[in-house]
Amino acid sequence: MFVGRSLTNLRIMNGLNRKQLAEKLGVTEQAVWQYENGYAAPKLETINELKNLFDVKSRFFYQEDLLSRQNKECVNHNHIAYRAQERNSVQKTQMEKVHIEYIIAFLNLLSDKFQLPENNLRRLRDDVLKIMGTDLDEKERIIQAAKYAREFLGVDPNSNNDLLFCLEKNGAFVLEKAVNDKTDAYSLWSEDDMPYIMLGSSKGVAVRRNFDLAHELGHLLMHYKEEFSLQEKSVHNKFEQQADMFAGNFLLPESEIKRDLSKLHRISNPDSYLELKQKWGVSIQALGYRARALGIMSEQQFRYFYSQINKKGYRKLEPFDLEIPLQRPGKIKSILQFLFENKILKLDDILWSLQVDEGFLSMLTGIDQEFFEKYRVQTSRTYSIQDFTNEGLNFGN
Repeated sequence: MFVGRSLTNLRIMNGLNRKQLAEKLGVTEQAVWQYENGYAAPKLETINELKNLFDVKSRFFYQEDLLSRQNKECVNHNHIAYRAQERNSVQKTQMEKVHIEYIIAFLNLLSDKFQLPENNLRRLRDDVLKIMGTDLDEKERIIQAAKYAREFLGVDPNSNNDLLFCLEKNGAFVLEKAVNDKTDAYSLWSEDDMPYIMLGSSKGVAVRRNFDLAHELGHLLMHYKEEFSLQEKSVHNKFEQQADMFAGNFLLPESEIKRDLSKLHRISNPDSYLELKQKWGVSIQALGYRARALGIMSEQQFRYFYSQINKKGYRKLEPFDLEIPLQRPGKIKSILQFLFENKILKLDDILWSLQVDEGFLSMLTGIDQEFFEKYRVQTSRTYSIQDFTNEGLNFGN
């Protein structure tokens, strides 16, 4: 029997409303409603269209999908930290909610095969919330929170090259997907208190990615269980400003960046920052804002600096934007690689259990499809849970 809920979850996760899906299938919107609500079953040719569209097997639609088997809400959509332009988009919010819930269900499916290290971000979050509850003024609280967070996570004192690795190592699940131009990234805590960061993959600029990571970390640590989608615009904008301030202080620690900025001969010339951009992995614009915030660049100098940014076209593309290597999430990929290469689990078993193709797993996890194709056919070995230890599990790229 056709299971309409499985189609509904697929449709929402792929960002389609019923009208849009109907147009792709060449049927009416009413027909899609009937499929999803159990009043009609699609014809065979429609099933073939669906499986090709979503990279699943035909049988996918005749069994409960992963979310239905999980049978619980894992994400509160109000807690998703979006940019201001996206927070009121119901379709967008539902799409990302279902995507993260599918990721959680997928990880739960694998959970008896591996043991993750302790989620240190929970402890860091609680420590930061204590800092944010002190009597210091807001700016000083954020400065202290960013400084403490960087030291806690063990990020290199003179670089941000290991930022993504440190976040994953300390408990974050970081993923990437193609998102629209209005959304660079978003973050949330799941209902079981696990931190997730979703990065956009369309821009491919390392310095933007570093800022996105630090910005979303700020949300995760300072805005725990805030109901972003229910806030007035002014409150939401305040959250964004706080996360931006956190990111600037986190990525460019005061004592180190002051020392570096003091060596510049022309503080208002954007091209003077090229070496610092390569060292810290942040944009020239972010470096300029930090110099102004620290009082090293005057307001007059900053106006000239920003006029040169516009004149040189650096608001769209800066020097070295395409040369600095882009760090990509590696945690989920490393888990799967460990399971596959040690014959603890076969990719074929996952594909059969979920009734999906490699393209579906690639879309779900953000991992290149070639990775899954490499492990398409394997011989499995039987392991007991006692055989599996956390040794050798590397969450690097």
